Amino acid sequence: MSEQNAADEPFFKALLVPHRSLGRRGFAVLMGVVLFIWLTVGALFMSIGAWPIVGFFGLDVLALYIAFRLNYRAARVREEVSLSRTSLDIRKVPPSGRAESHSFNPFWTRFNVHRHTEIGITAMAVETREKSVPLGSFLNPDDRESFAEAFGRALATAKGG
Repeated sequence: MSEQNAADEPFFKALLVPHRSLGRRGFAVLMGVVLFIWLTVGALFMSIGAWPIVGFFGLDVLALYIAFRLNYRAARVREEVSLSRTSLDIRKVPPSGRAESHSFNPFWTRFNVHRHTEIGITAMAVETREKSVPLGSFLNPDDRESFAEAFGRALATAKGG
């Protein structure tokens, strides 16, 4: 491998995705339990003649379903970070799927981290004079800390420091 190709080979790669504690199977179980409760309570209200309650309670079940579907749609967001000695590439994929790519020269970039004394990292961004690209806004505080530490070290290595 030539020296130029070795410099272009990424030595740091990260895929940032939001954490979701309830998977598809858990969602199906939850919705099954909610539907069972709705049917049971609905039958009780129907038997005492309060049939409008069944419809309103059904709207609550529908709202819960829609909220979870929107949450899962938002979870499709991801950010791919690749760093070599000559290039820093960031690919951001929103829930819509339309990818947005940003390329930087690592020597001219700065990794800016905003911290709050009680919360920890509140924002991270790769910046140059012309533009700023935020990173990991959807990560939890521990994942932000972990990524910031690893990426900061890798960027310093790319700059030769």
